[in-house]
Amino acid sequence: MAFWWPLLVLAAAYALCRLLLFLIPPTVPSIDVDASDVLAKEDSFIYIPRKGKSAQSDKVQCYEPATMKYLGYFPALTPDEVKEHVAQARKAQKVWAKSSFKQRRQFLRILLKYILEHQDLICEVSSRDTGKTMVDASLGEIMTTCEKITWLLDEGEKWLKPEYRSTGRSMLHKRAKVEFYPLGVIGAIVSWNYPFHNVFNPMLAAVFSGNAAVIKVSEHATWSGCFYFRIIQAALSAVGAPENLIMQRASETLIPVTLELGGKDSFIVCEDVDLPNVVQVAVRASLQSSGQNCAGAERFYVHSDIYSAFVSQVVKIVKSICVGPPLSGRYDMGAICMIEHSEKLQNLVNDALDKGAEIAVRGSFGNLGEDAVDQFFPPTVLVNVNHTMKIMREEAFGPIIPIMKFSSDEEAIRLANDSKYGLGCAVFSGNQKRAIKIASQLHCGVAAINDFASSYMCQSLPFGGVKDSGFGRFAGVEGLRACCLVKAVVEDRFWPYIKTMIPKPIQYPVSEHGFEFQELLVETLYGYSVWDRLRSLVNLVKMITEQNSKPASNTRTKKRR
Repeated sequence: MAFWWPLLVLAAAYALCRLLLFLIPPTVPSIDVDASDVLAKEDSFIYIPRKGKSAQSDKVQCYEPATMKYLGYFPALTPDEVKEHVAQARKAQKVWAKSSFKQRRQFLRILLKYILEHQDLICEVSSRDTGKTMVDASLGEIMTTCEKITWLLDEGEKWLKPEYRSTGRSMLHKRAKVEFYPLGVIGAIVSWNYPFHNVFNPMLAAVFSGNAAVIKVSEHATWSGCFYFRIIQAALSAVGAPENLIMQRASETLIPVTLELGGKDSFIVCEDVDLPNVVQVAVRASLQSSGQNCAGAERFYVHSDIYSAFVSQVVKIVKSICVGPPLSGRYDMGAICMIEHSEKLQNLVNDALDKGAEIAVRGSFGNLGEDAVDQFFPPTVLVNVNHTMKIMREEAFGPIIPIMKFSSDEEAIRLANDSKYGLGCAVFSGNQKRAIKIASQLHCGVAAINDFASSYMCQSLPFGGVKDSGFGRFAGVEGLRACCLVKAVVEDRFWPYIKTMIPKPIQYPVSEHGFEFQELLVETLYGYSVWDRLRSLVNLVKMITEQNSKPASNTRTKKRR
């Protein structure tokens, strides 16, 4: 007891110190970001955007999709200017690559502090530029980004430290590891639907792993994206990082190109669910940010036993939803961001109606300005749908809820897999094992059991799909390490006492018993049983001993002559 008592006291003292360090927050400086030019102005005029080829310009025009109020413009960069941005970022990265994880964590803490203190400003800017409600902005912009930052603070360094791996039987005298080094400059083309998070998500991983980043913001969310860059630059300056570490590119290409991680996620509802709860999740999964989510639920498969009840409850909720300018009143859903997208959505609905579908309900509009009507689309519930309809096969990216029956788990799996997309799925059942079994048979990259999109909030997990939903992963450990040069390293475990030496039978010139030696070596290392391996080992040692005792032979040389 006398021996253990001091150890217990030391352990308790250590635990207490760790607890106090956890409770005492680190000192984090505040940053000032000029937001005077992004605050709402009452004298803004209505902007009527040009369409087609006439819309192409050397300027990116910005406006509020919910009100059509003009926000300003940004010059599109020329190819030479983009190359200059990359060159500056590459130069800055060489300095940042030498930064410590402590310095990088401080950068993250500064960002987190600013986000928490300016949630309303960040959400309002996103709302004005994309048309989403403040609640949608909070869910998709603030929570996801804060989760990303806190995961990097808690685990980022751990996953970028050297990772030791097994060496196998033949390399027991070695030590094997994987090391992670910055790549240099990470380029990212980000989408418009969540402009704050879509800029911060790749930037955080790139910068924390020691890289610079060049980010091309979408021409549909340039105004907000350029403001969000100010936040990043201010935080970098606060930790003494090079000013050109993060470079922005606001441009509108002369030849329009769209690169998107598409999805047509399935939402499967079995007959044994808590229906009122699942219905609320289903409507949120479809209508969040007016349905403009790459991982939004776009195909609903509901068991025939509860199909009517499910549709009835969804209809009741959708009837209560009011659509309108999100900053002009209390509205449940905002605008469609992209010009002419409402027309595409209506074409998908018309195709379904022509093939036998029916509209169960459509939501209502609030007080819309005459010039903004085309930027809104009512939440729409379709029934009697099938896979001959475009609405069940093409990505809609809008607030449409098509609901289809299934009679068995096998049928639900077949229907869910009958898609060229494979991003995500959600499976609901009162029997969790049943839901897990169904999800395990769906060909997609992300699965949520009795929930929707919860995997994205677990920032330790990778995000990405298969088939036409793309390849590769971002987020999680895989996404963080994708920003790194991954290097395999092998070193001597017992240096300098045990070193690599080529066995004499296979030294050049190779002995006449060289192949026999190799056979015995393979059997020693990988023989079926312990006895086989021991017997081969004895013979191997015997051969080496005999070889070492013999003088060098020139038999092969004489034969060649």
